Amino acid sequence: MNIQKFESEIDELVELLCSNDWPYHANTRLERQSIRNAAEKGYYSDGRETFWIISEQQKVGILVIDDIDDSIPLFDIRLIENVRGMGIGVKVLQWLQDYLFGELEKIRIEAYTRADNIAMQKCFIKGNFVKEGYLRNAWENEDGTISDSMLFAAIYDDWKNNIITLPKLNDTFPKNTSKIGEIK
Repeated sequence: MNIQKFESEIDELVELLCSNDWPYHANTRLERQSIRNAAEKGYYSDGRETFWIISEQQKVGILVIDDIDDSIPLFDIRLIENVRGMGIGVKVLQWLQDYLFGELEKIRIEAYTRADNIAMQKCFIKGNFVKEGYLRNAWENEDGTISDSMLFAAIYDDWKNNIITLPKLNDTFPKNTSKIGEIK
């Protein structure tokens, strides 16, 4: 697997994004003209960095790092259908950490995925990201439905020390609290 900076290969980008379904993204099918318009308006470059994901000398996906100037960027990985489940996503996550932590000195990387995207959750865990939150009704889908989402993150200190630290999710509230107004 290789990661290569996206320059201006708009035709290839349009082909990759519009020839595949993206079942766990807000828009499951993308339109050629909307991708072309977004690229021409700087979507893949202004405040972002975009990379090709290359496997066996073929472009098999893209990685878009959003909020690249922030100390806590977000990102989007899209792999074409016939290479999903082959471990490429884990390698991309490892490369992403080396790049953002090692070269750009970021402090944290955040990622959100739909709660029903089990494959991506496994990818995050294998890629040394930690589940930090479960967000109810937080993902708006193109068809108007709402899904739960999950927050995963990697932090610089874990990457630097080659460890995983777990978040303190249940240290604030009493256990088994279920009635509104019960916590004072």
